[in-house]
Amino acid sequence: MLLNSYLKNRFGCKVYKIALNGGFTCPNRDGTLGEGGCIFCSQGGSGEFAEDPSLDIFEQIELGKKRVENKIKGGKYIAYFQAYTGTYGPVEKLRRLYTQAIEHPDIVALSIATRPDCLPDEVLDLLTELNRIKPVWIELGLQTIHERTAKYIRRGYDLSVFDDAVKNLHERNIEVIVHVILGLPGENREDMLDTVRYVCDSGVSGIKLQLLHVLKGTDLEKELWDGRVKVLSEDEYIEILREVTAIIPEQTVIHRLTGDGDKRILIAPLWSWNKKKVINRIKKEVIDFNGL
Repeated sequence: MLLNSYLKNRFGCKVYKIALNGGFTCPNRDGTLGEGGCIFCSQGGSGEFAEDPSLDIFEQIELGKKRVENKIKGGKYIAYFQAYTGTYGPVEKLRRLYTQAIEHPDIVALSIATRPDCLPDEVLDLLTELNRIKPVWIELGLQTIHERTAKYIRRGYDLSVFDDAVKNLHERNIEVIVHVILGLPGENREDMLDTVRYVCDSGVSGIKLQLLHVLKGTDLEKELWDGRVKVLSEDEYIEILREVTAIIPEQTVIHRLTGDGDKRILIAPLWSWNKKKVINRIKKEVIDFNGL
């Protein structure tokens, strides 16, 4: 099932995500695990479309609502902590930020992007508490199940850490959404299919499929210019999406079928700039083709 249909069925109205910035960092950036971050991660920690972290959460939500007021009338919103690692910080800080979000009357759910190695017991306890008030979704950045690729992209944790995080979250009835990048260096089509199968077999609630983008200032950009990395063509991506979505069970919500690279820093693939054209192709050649 696609996300828009799922949200409308669950909440009874149009629901839009507002990307928030809690001013977090990442253990792969602050020296705990590393300082450069994952090889593909931008300086903004994937939060280029998130709101200004100097504003409090209520202000960020109001500003986000204003940005999409022409797209949504009488709907509700999901508070999405998108930038960097959204559970990486003192639990007191997390409580304050998350509570500000869920107390907003127009917010129907809280979604937090994080790493599976940043979910200690005290954070899990907080998420469990808040999940009794409004739904809490945890979005885990897995990207791939293949250890050789994980090392290359400097992910910084083993697959077993992901497995444990999913188990711990499920035990607390917290919904899990998993990020997967298609087109990672060195991976063939079967590698990508294996990752999607593994994610779906883990019983998570949803999956996000992301085209690999090369962004300015990342180590991946250097790899591209040195000829060590090749990005997918539009035709290749559409074909892979068609195969991947065909094996996703109906009960697993597909939260994303591609992604937007910030045009100010996008190096490749440049065909992804034409968002309208890409989405139209995905609708016709993937969604309609597979009856999603």
